[in-house]
Formats: sequence, C-alpha cells, structure tokens
Amino acid sequence: MDARSQSPRYHFLAFPIVGALLAALPFALHNNYYIGVMVFIGIHTILALGLNLLMGYAGQVSLGHAAFYGIGAYTTAILTTMLKWPPWVGLACAPMVAGLAAYLIGMPTLKLKGHYLAMATLGFGMIVKILFVEYYPLTGGTSGMTGIPPLSLGKLQLVDDRQFYYVVWFFALMLIWVSYNIVESRVGRALRAVHTSEIAAASVGVDIAKYKIQVFVLSGVYSGLAGALYAHYIRFVNPDPFGFMFSIQLVVMVVVGGMASIWGAIAGASAITLLSQVLQRFEDYEVIVFGAILVLVMIYMPQGLTKSIVDLTARRRSAKPSKPEVLP
Repeated sequence: MDARSQSPRYHFLAFPIVGALLAALPFALHNNYYIGVMVFIGIHTILALGLNLLMGYAGQVSLGHAAFYGIGAYTTAILTTMLKWPPWVGLACAPMVAGLAAYLIGMPTLKLKGHYLAMATLGFGMIVKILFVEYYPLTGGTSGMTGIPPLSLGKLQLVDDRQFYYVVWFFALMLIWVSYNIVESRVGRALRAVHTSEIAAASVGVDIAKYKIQVFVLSGVYSGLAGALYAHYIRFVNPDPFGFMFSIQLVVMVVVGGMASIWGAIAGASAITLLSQVLQRFEDYEVIVFGAILVLVMIYMPQGLTKSIVDLTARRRSAKPSKPEVLP
C-alpha cells in the first residue's frame, strides 16, 4: 500500500486490528513449529521495514543488508557470552553497533549510484561474512557461538516460543509505527524527493547526502535489532544465515510486499519466509526460484502484493452494478 495514499485514519484503524490478530494468533496455532515460523516472520518484518525505507522511499539499493543483521547477532552474542553482559544490554547495543557500521560504510558508498552502489554493498556483505568465518577467536568461525543467554522479564526467562513471539512482534509493530511516522514527516517527503530525482531534490534545498546516510544508518539499526532478536531466540549464531543469499531474500521481501509500503513489509516477509520453508528440500534451486519470483512480481505486480490486492478489491467494488432505482 503506497505511503502516499495512506491516511492517518487508515493507520489508526489498522494498528489495533493487526495487533489484536497477532495477539490472538498463538492461541489458534497449537504446534510450536508454526509459532516458530511466526517468530521468524516477525524478525524478517523488521529487516524488510529497514530495507524498505532505504530502497522503497530513498531509492538506494543494498545487496549486503544481511551483514548488518549478522553484526547485530554477533554483537549481542559476544557481549553476553564473553563479557557476561545482561541480555537486554546486549540487545540494546546490537543496533547501535550495526548503525555505526552502516555509517562507516555508508559515508563512502552512498556517493555511488545505481548498480555501482549495489556492487559496493554486495562487496561489504561478502567481507563481513568472511570476517565472521575467519576471525575465529571472537566469532567461533564456522562452528559459531553457543550459550547465548535468553532474554528475561524479571525471573521469567523467555525460552518458550510463544513468549518470544510476543517480544518479537512487539518490536515489529513498534517499528512499523515509527516507520509510518517517519515517512509521513518532513524526512519522509525528503526521502521520496531523493528517490524521484536527486537533482530536483537538491534544487529545492534537500540535503541529499545527509538524508541518504540517515536512512542507511536507520536501516542498519533495524537490521541490528533483528539480528539481536534472532541470536537470543536461537541462542546460537554462525556465519551461514548472514550471507549473500539472505540479502537477496530481503530484497525479494521488499519487492513482493511492495516498494514504499510500510504494511507491505509484513506481507513480503510472510510470503518469502513461508516459501523458504517449502523450498528447504530444493536448497540448490533457491536462487533460481527467488530470481523468477522477483522478475514475475516486477512484470505483473510492480507495486507489490498489498497495493495490487487493494487495487483489485477497489476495481471489483466499482465493477458491481448499482441497484436499479425503484420508482414509486
């Protein structure tokens, strides 16, 4: 659903409805496997939100966002296992470290445009993945890191899937609200101007470099938080989930859900996460499948699932014949 067409009234109604549905869903799912899938959908929603702000609103392509996801996961893993910091402190530090990494890489790379920027972020993602593998004393190498403590509320340790489900979706809904307020603010209008034409945006006084680095850092912060939630949920991290293939999945989530669509992040994350579960037997063909999905969506549903469904519903309503007027 395009942010430009969304109204405050729509969001006022959507938030309690979506929140109530998500709160009730675990009671309808009696299998912990399905609840675990919903936890991952929540984590992926946070990732898709951040990448959507960067790609959908600012028009900056990133093919290395899995790196920030991994930085967040490894940050909290190192802080809580090696330094014995409390899990919530590790969770708070992870997005800050990922945001700092995004700032350091964004300063030089965001001067590039188009496929040059995509290649630069791809290279960054590959370098980070190699560091996760090779820097064994800190990251555990390919064996990964175990013993990550769970999050807790007082004396209650959040080790149950249902408990963690509510934690993840609390953060996801909170960030949806934050993202909506950003895109409806002056910052959001500036980002859309940058996306439309950097030359035109600069001519009306928009500081292009500032807004591009800000949204890149914010996107990295979202990814770092998602990585920290992932680490405390699985309680184990290794380099495999943070490679190039997952970066491609994130891009597909954004495109499928809808570019410049806040609520589309949930739709895209749900569709691709569920599809990934189906494709586990065909791991060697995942790249082909996701590539085909990306091409088909760009051809037949260029505005993504949410906007396409809304438009289809609107067309069907308008196509219904009106009742003939009965004369007295």
